[in-house]
Amino acid sequence: MPSFDVVSEIDMQEVRNAVDQAFREVANRFDFKGTDSTIDLDDKAMTITLESASTDRLAALKQVLEEKLVKRKVSLKAVDFGDVEDAAGGRARQVVELKAGIAQDMAKKLNKHIKDLKMKGVQSSTQGDQVRVTGKKRDALQDVIAALKEADFDLPLQFQNFRD
Repeated sequence: MPSFDVVSEIDMQEVRNAVDQAFREVANRFDFKGTDSTIDLDDKAMTITLESASTDRLAALKQVLEEKLVKRKVSLKAVDFGDVEDAAGGRARQVVELKAGIAQDMAKKLNKHIKDLKMKGVQSSTQGDQVRVTGKKRDALQDVIAALKEADFDLPLQFQNFRD
């Protein structure tokens, strides 16, 4: 029986490269001189911490990071920008969370969306942080993939392990 998995993953090497490129650009740009702006990546907690001298410099720092992530083909749907908070010395800080995996509530939404398509012989089930979709016909599964790509779930979805 044909099947495939719906997953939401982030290539951490690409995120690391994007953060490094953004840090290098900030170090060389004239408008960031003297602001002591920093970008720190925490691989284990899957967070990026942005810090700068003021909120407007922080906004510019965020824009640089977004540009580098997009250039590296990391979806901005996988990035959750937190609130801007005050740091020591009148500085501004923002914590950026990286979202990987499909949470239980999102998996329920995906399963409901697949069931609402009312395709004959297509079933879906949650398996950990991914959703497995099985069907009798390969064409029906390809239609499910197209429908999931059309729908906006505020999560970057990838389709893996397509098997006949």
